Amino acid sequence: MIKFKEKYIQISLVIITLVMTILRFLLNEKGRTNPDSIRYMRFAHVFPTIDNTTTPLGYPLSIKFFTFFGFDEFWGSKVVGISAFLFIIFFTWKKKFFFKESILLCALFSFLSIFSYTMSEALILPFVILFLYVSSLIITGKLEKGKAIFYLSLSLIALYNIRYSSLFIIGGTGLFGLVFWKRKYSKTFIISGIIGGIFVVLYKLLFIDYFNENYVKDALTIGLYPTSKLLVELFQGLCTTFNPFIHIANPGGGMINYAIYGIGFLNILLIIYLFVKYKLSETEFFFVFLSISGIICSYFVQYVYPVNAIDYRLMAPFSLPIWLIYFRKLFQLFGLKVYSIGFLSILSGMLFTWLSKGNYLENRKEMKQFLQSEKLDKVPLQFYLETTEDLDKVQVAELTSTINPDIHLTFKPKDTLQKTTLTRHKVLQKIKIDKNKYQ
Repeated sequence: MIKFKEKYIQISLVIITLVMTILRFLLNEKGRTNPDSIRYMRFAHVFPTIDNTTTPLGYPLSIKFFTFFGFDEFWGSKVVGISAFLFIIFFTWKKKFFFKESILLCALFSFLSIFSYTMSEALILPFVILFLYVSSLIITGKLEKGKAIFYLSLSLIALYNIRYSSLFIIGGTGLFGLVFWKRKYSKTFIISGIIGGIFVVLYKLLFIDYFNENYVKDALTIGLYPTSKLLVELFQGLCTTFNPFIHIANPGGGMINYAIYGIGFLNILLIIYLFVKYKLSETEFFFVFLSISGIICSYFVQYVYPVNAIDYRLMAPFSLPIWLIYFRKLFQLFGLKVYSIGFLSILSGMLFTWLSKGNYLENRKEMKQFLQSEKLDKVPLQFYLETTEDLDKVQVAELTSTINPDIHLTFKPKDTLQKTTLTRHKVLQKIKIDKNKYQ
């Protein structure tokens, strides 16, 4: 009876999560996109031309793949996100690998938001699951020798081809083997980490340097941010990452942020308590080891490489293993009651989505009519900005890219003299956009 009841809870949670994922981008004025989304969709649109080396090929090519089935780049990106979610559910069910924990994980509003986003984190999450599965087979002795090295190395290479930050997973894998070198499986982790590292070097020499030989040199900048700023952002980022209900703080500050950070901080303390009190298995320890090393590397890379402040999205590949172990401990202690976390998280997400709702389909219709009337829907475009921090202007560019992805951002005022260069003023004097009042 309990299993029967749990089955229907799981089915309900999966269906609700799927519906909310779709509503999450439909009830958003620009369809859950950001400036990086412009680059991804443009890359997919112009491929096989290599548009840039700022991003690996994996995510743009996955978008490109779905365009062959009649989707444009925007809708293709949404199919990628939904497919990633469904794959995680199906794979973990088929392999009996953290199945109920994965259902709960995907129902968290933060992960649901990632699946609805036109960003590469949506694609990397199922590959993190595959990597963890292969690692668990190796640690438990079910996958050994050459096969183990092959599959583990392949999963590491696949991860790097989706996000460069997977370098931290490659490093964490090799480091785990070195730290526990006396264990039977340590050589597999060390060799796979080395193979992954060799691939990174070859990728840099044969791909990045070929198309943009100055990319790494131009990107690395020592002393970008002061430690005082980075430590505060680390605390805030971790508290929102591990808040099961609200993953975005109010940029304007206020009392609400104390509650958001407070819930996340208390949850982190509970995670530490459970991991210390209830002994971790070797597999579980590897998951936690990998997560912590990834978070630490993500923090220190900010000293030399310009990235966004640590938040739920950037931390998703590294927080995922901790969430799985955390939920396993909670299920062992509280049983079916733990599913309530997923339902409560979705409820908070519904409230947030409704309060901040926009109408993407209406905005898309308006923008499409504008571009077609100006004969700009199928030609390369530019969008003029003074700074990428100007949200109002960037959002118009993001919306434009969901219809015509062949668009570049320009910061040169003289470019505005061209007919194919849009500005916020040019667009909004002819159409009205339904805006989200909670930025």
